[in-house]
Parts: sequence; structure tokens; C-alpha cells
Amino acid sequence: MRRLSKPIALFFLAAATFAAQASESDDIATVSALDTQYQAAVKANDAAAMAKILADDFILVIGNGAVSTKADLLKEAEDRIRSYTHQEDSEQTVRVWGDTAVVTAKLWMQGTRKDGTPFDYQLWFSDTYVRTKDGWRYVFGQASMPLPTAH
Repeated sequence: MRRLSKPIALFFLAAATFAAQASESDDIATVSALDTQYQAAVKANDAAAMAKILADDFILVIGNGAVSTKADLLKEAEDRIRSYTHQEDSEQTVRVWGDTAVVTAKLWMQGTRKDGTPFDYQLWFSDTYVRTKDGWRYVFGQASMPLPTAH
């Protein structure tokens, strides 16, 4: 009986490890897709889609120290404060620790502000997601100052 218990224990350990890895891979894919959906919603000024992804107590801190809430971002989208020709990220990395995930990526933002002023810059951001009873929600974002332009 002792000989069977060690192989059985190893089997269950291997199965649990595989399940944890598969679950983490699924979480990474889910959060990555959700963050990409969020960037697309921002580009389209789709406040309804943004509202589904943002947690009610969401906070964004940008490089100059300004802080925005979920309500602030939804109002900006509804008022079409910016029209985007580009709002795409690259170099995306997703890290998961249990029920928390952090997306880090470089974002290219280009378009026109409501007053007609053009903008075109890149920045780095980190978006923090938390698993809730309703699925993953975007709870905190932090963005760098615009990156220097290449000469």
C-alpha cells in the first residue's frame, strides 16, 4: 500500500500544479483581452463598455499627478473630450497573483481634443485588475508622463 500512496500523491500534486498553471494562463488571457477591450472602448468614447470594465471605486493617476475616478472618465467619454485616431497599446505584459492582475504596456494616443488641439504621444501604463464575484474589474491605473519623441 505504501508504494501506491507515493505515486498517487505525486499524481495529485502534478494534477494540481497543471490546473494552477492552466488557470493562471486563462486569467492572463482573460485580463489581456479585457484591457484591450477597455482601450478600444476609450478610443470609441464608449462609456457603456468602459462602465462594465471599471470598478465603481476605480482611480486613475496620471504622470502629472492628476487623479480621475470612474465617473470622471465616463463623463469625458460621454462629452467626447477627445476624438482618437489611435489608442492602441503594445509591449503588453500581464502578471497574475491570485485574484489580482497587473497589465503593463506602452500606449500610443493620437487624436484631437474637443477644442481642436491635436495630441500625439506615447506613455507607459500599469492597469490593476481584481477578480470579483462578477469577474475581473479594472480598479486602478497609473500612467507615466508622455515619453520623449524620437528624433
